[in-house]
Formats: sequence, structure tokens, C-alpha cells
Amino acid sequence: QLQASGGGLVQAGGSLRLSCAVSGRTFSTYDMGWFRQPPGKEREFVSSTIWSGSNTYYADSVKGRFTISRDNAKNMVYLQMNSLKPEDTAIYYCASARGWAGGDPRRYTYWGQGTLVTVSS
Repeated sequence: QLQASGGGLVQAGGSLRLSCAVSGRTFSTYDMGWFRQPPGKEREFVSSTIWSGSNTYYADSVKGRFTISRDNAKNMVYLQMNSLKPEDTAIYYCASARGWAGGDPRRYTYWGQGTLVTVSS
């Protein structure tokens, strides 16, 4: 199971840190990703990290503003979001995948319930 948290209302330019708690003893073998779904739009890739955390990937729209990280000892993955913009408003989902998944949502097996991020202008 994946449990995302940390969403909320923030003003443009502000920061939020999303967390995703993952149950299970094989967390350290999973690639992890963050996706988001803006209101009225399709789900889109935000960021991902491989099982070790040594490689990270970002959508162009968040590159330089968001940082993904993971703590395998705590079964946690995080998304630090800085310099937030109104267009970052969305429901954010964490997901896990066995093996390489990158930005392809079809490769992710398990999904959290989502946490809402609202950025006001």
C-alpha cells in the first residue's frame, strides 16, 4: 500500500513537501514515481527515482523546482516542491514499479490515493 500526504493550499512561490509511505519489505527494490492530475486534465508524469535513489528524472515543467528523494530504511519517498506555480495545482499520486518505469504510468503497479496540492496566485 502507498499513502501519500503533505498536500495543501499554498501561495505561488511557496513550497510543499509531499511524502509517500510504502508498506512492504521490498520497498528498496522498487522504482518510485510521482504523477499528478490537474483539474480537467490527464494524469502526467512529475518525477521518478530508481530503487537506489541514485538516478532521478523530472518532467521539464518541474525541473529545477522539484526534488524527489527516498529513504529506503523508512520506506518513504518524498517530493520537495519549491517555487510553486498555479499550474502545479493538481492531485499528486505516488506509485511504485518493479524494474525500470521512468515516466510511463503503465509500468507502475501500485498507486497511492493521491494528495491535493492547490497553488493560489
